[in-house]
Parts: sequence; structure tokens; C-alpha cells
Amino acid sequence: MTASDPALLRFGVIGAGFMGRQHLDFIRAAPGVSLAAVADPAALADDFECPVYESAERMLDAAQLDAVVIANPNALHVETAVRCLEAGVAVLLEKPAAVDYAESLRLVDAVARLDGRLLVGHHRRHHPAVERARAAVDGGELGEIVGVSGLWSARKEDAYFTDIPWHSRPGAGVLLINVVHDLDLLRHLCGEVVEIQAMQSSQARGLVVEDTVTLNLRFENGAVGSFLASDAGVSPWGWDQSTEETSAFPFLPDGVAYRILGTRAALSVPNLARYAYDPSVSPDWHSPLSRTYLPVAPRGSFPAQLAHFADVARGLVAPLVSAEDASRTLALVEAAALAARTQRTVDVARFRAEVEAGRQP
Repeated sequence: MTASDPALLRFGVIGAGFMGRQHLDFIRAAPGVSLAAVADPAALADDFECPVYESAERMLDAAQLDAVVIANPNALHVETAVRCLEAGVAVLLEKPAAVDYAESLRLVDAVARLDGRLLVGHHRRHHPAVERARAAVDGGELGEIVGVSGLWSARKEDAYFTDIPWHSRPGAGVLLINVVHDLDLLRHLCGEVVEIQAMQSSQARGLVVEDTVTLNLRFENGAVGSFLASDAGVSPWGWDQSTEETSAFPFLPDGVAYRILGTRAALSVPNLARYAYDPSVSPDWHSPLSRTYLPVAPRGSFPAQLAHFADVARGLVAPLVSAEDASRTLALVEAAALAARTQRTVDVARFRAEVEAGRQP
């Protein structure tokens, strides 16, 4: 580092499970940051090349941190994040921000009250393909957006639920663990969802939480969409299989997670294949489509997210995914669950308003 380089940021990680250990690797590999401490009641000191604490409170008291990554169970996210914000450290909070919309509003209030620096870890927004797809939508390259479809399915091993018991309890499920990512990206790419319908099933695993869900969406801009997800169905299709985000998932080259339909062109994501009519032919269904690929420089979502978080921690930029933004994704997930339980269409804005009114003193 030179005299002009920013000071090295001291990072702590709270929660050393699957996601927490990934964050440890990203921190160790990133410039300008250092791993200073880990907090996890089940972690062993010999597993990490830094001090290990049995609780976040003890780590915050002893480690003199600039920032933390919170990757503990979902039910502890808000409580842990608020304690870290009160200690004056910047927070990268793994998704979901909370277990429900009402609880997420506590986090929104705390960030405002404490003038906190907090980024929610919807890491896919940092992927260069997502940035390019958003630019194509916003720039009119696809014309008017009329529809979108998506799919995520992968058969999780039984140990995912038996070795980590909270995965099979309320506050988990494929909606809150997996589909929350996809709904966040659909909001990011296509705008706010105003209505949602849903059907869900727990038949394959027989757990309290759902293993399969299908959604119908109506967006504020008039577009409609659908999404199917399962953690019990064998499939090569979905974001994790279509990117090389982590070696834990097999990679399918040219894989697709989302298809966006416009009046001028269609776009699949994340492979960024654009389908449109050549100017020499009539732009209708009788003419062949030409396929081109939108250019983008490769970069992993997690390293990009960590670099962005370092700037957030230094106070240089606003977070790409704020607590308030993430709370809207969480409201959409909860509205989907409500739609599945009641078998009715849920007005998302009305749902948010009812939850907000219910928490008024």
C-alpha cells in the first residue's frame, strides 16, 4: 500500500456456516481489507487464522472492527445487524434482511436512526451480466417489456436439512432462502411488482417449509411474469448453475435463469443472448430471429459486492441494496407466501401498507 491508498479495513465475520466460510475466503482474497475476527459459538479457534469469539457481542467489544459480514441464521439477522450498527461498524448483511417484512422495518428504522452504513447481500445485483441486462432494459434495447419468466431448481442433499436444522423450520424454505434472490433481481430488472399469485408444495420433502413454488407476477409497468422454483427437483436450470459464482455448483455454459421479452427483442440472463429481427426482414413471427450476445467484462458477484461494501464502509458510496430496498423484496416474498396460503391474488402495495399500519404504536 502507498500513502495515497485507503487504510486497511478490519473485517469480522459473524456466522461460520456455508455462506460465512465463503465470505471468509472472499475477504482473504480482497485488496484493502483484512480478516480480523470470527464470531460463531460452534467455531473452533484452530479453524481460522484470526481470533474466534463465541458471540458477536464479545467480538465487537474486543476486536476493534471497521466492518462486519453477518451470515448467521435468518432469524438472528436484524438483532445482530442492529447491535453492529450501534457499535458503529459498517454491516454487510446476508439476505434475507429479516424473516418477515415487519421485522425488516425495524432494520430500516435502525439504519435511519443511527445513520448506519449497511449493505444487504443480494449479491447477484453486482454481477456484470445483471448490470448489462438492466442497462439494456432501461435503454430501450428490448423495446417495451411485456413479459419475463424464470426458473431455479436444484435437488438439495438431505444433510442440508438435517445437519442445519433451521433450514427446515419457519424462516427458511425455498421462497426465503432461494427465491428471495430471484424476486430481488426481477424487481431490479423489470421494476416493482404490484400483484402476485402463488402455489406451493411441501410434498417432496414433507417439511413444515415449502420445497416447490410457482409464482405469477404483474409489474408496475404493465408487464407480466412467472417463476418456478424447487429445492427438491433435479435440474440444470437456474442462476447458480448458469454462472461460475461458486465451485459448489456445477456450471452449465450458456445456461439461462431468466428470459425477458420486449416488443423489439428478447434477452436471456445471465448468458446475455439477445434475439431480434435483422433490419432486412419484417419484424414479425414469420421472420427468423438473429442471436447476438451483449458484451460484458467478466467478474464474480461476490468480489464485486465486497469491493462495493468496502466503499460503503468508508462512506464513499451509498449501498446498491439498502435496507429499505431489501425490505421491499422481503415484502414481495411474504406476499407470495400469503398468496399461496390463501389462493388469492395479493396486492403488494396494500400488503405493505397493512403490515406498516399493524406495527404503529
